[in-house]
Amino acid sequence: MRIGITEIAAHAGVSEATVSRVINRRKGVAKATRDVVERAMDELGYERTAPGQLVAVITERVSNPFFADLAERIEATLAPHGLKMILCPAFPGGVQEREFIAELADRGIGAVVFLSASNTLDNADPETFEILRTRRIPFVAVNGGVPGHDAPVFSTDDDLAAEIAVDHLFRLGHRRIAMVSGPKGNGPADRRVRGFVTAMEKRGIPDAGDWVIRQAYTVEGGQAASAQLINAGATSVVAASDFMALGIIRGARRHGLTVPDDLSVVGYDGTMITEFVDPPLTTVRQPSDRLAGQVGHTVLALMSNREVPTGELLFDPELIIRATTAPPRDGA
Repeated sequence: MRIGITEIAAHAGVSEATVSRVINRRKGVAKATRDVVERAMDELGYERTAPGQLVAVITERVSNPFFADLAERIEATLAPHGLKMILCPAFPGGVQEREFIAELADRGIGAVVFLSASNTLDNADPETFEILRTRRIPFVAVNGGVPGHDAPVFSTDDDLAAEIAVDHLFRLGHRRIAMVSGPKGNGPADRRVRGFVTAMEKRGIPDAGDWVIRQAYTVEGGQAASAQLINAGATSVVAASDFMALGIIRGARRHGLTVPDDLSVVGYDGTMITEFVDPPLTTVRQPSDRLAGQVGHTVLALMSNREVPTGELLFDPELIIRATTAPPRDGA
C-alpha cells in the first residue's frame, strides 16, 4: 500500500493540510501536533523525499525548444538555493497532470510551476489546483492564470507580439496578412488572435478575423494551414509558434512557392534553432531569460513564506528580423 498524506492524516487524526505543513516544515503547527504527525509517519513507514526541496514543472511541449529552454533556465535559478526541479510532461488538463500533482504532493513537493499547462485552457478541470490549495502548496503559472486562484502569473504580452509582427509586414507593403494560431479555448492562442485582429483593424484592414486559421501548435499544423492561406491569396502570415512557421514554409514550398518572394512568414517564440533554418526565420522572441528568472525568484519567495505580488505580469517580446520576410512580389 502506498503511504501518502491522506493515510498519515487519518492515522494521526489531523487534517491533510496539517500533515502537508509538517512534511514541508512550515510554520503554524503546534509542537504537540507536529510530534503526533511525525510519529504517525514513522509508524506507517513514510519516507520524505527531500522535504520541501522539490519543485515540479508541469508542461506539455518538452519537444519544443522554447519550453525546454525555459525549464532549464528555471532550474538554473533554483539550483543554487538547494532546490531540485522535476520536469513533468503531461497533456494539459488530462489525468496524467492531476496524477503528477497528487503523487508529488504526497511526497512533500515544495512548489509547482505550470508552464503553459492546464492554466492555458478555458474551463480546465479545477481538481488539480484544488489539491494544491488544500495542501497549501504554492504554485505559479506561465502564459495563463487560474480562475479562483490568486497565484502569480508571468506571460509574454501576446497583444504586443501580434502588433509588432503585423506592423513589420505592413511596413514592408503587405495588406493580405493571415494568421495561423492554436486551437480555440487555448488562452495564448486566443490572445494572439485578438492582438492580430486589433492590429489589422487599427491599420484599416476590415474583416481581419477572416484571415485567421486555427491549427495545432506543430509543424504539421502549420503545413496543413499553408494550403488555406495560399488559396486565400495571403502574401504574408503571422504564425503563433516557430514550429507552425516552419510547417508553413514547408507547405508553401510543396505548393511551388518560395519564401519570402511569394510568401513572407513571421514565427513566434524565438528559439535558437530559428537562426539556423533555411532561410533563417523572422520571429517574435519571447524573453525566456527574464521570464525564467522571475518565475524562479517568485518560487523561492513563496517557499520562504514571503508575500509576492499576485495577478499577471506581462513581459515585452522583441522582433528578430531575418530572411523569411520581404516586400510582396510586384507590390501585390
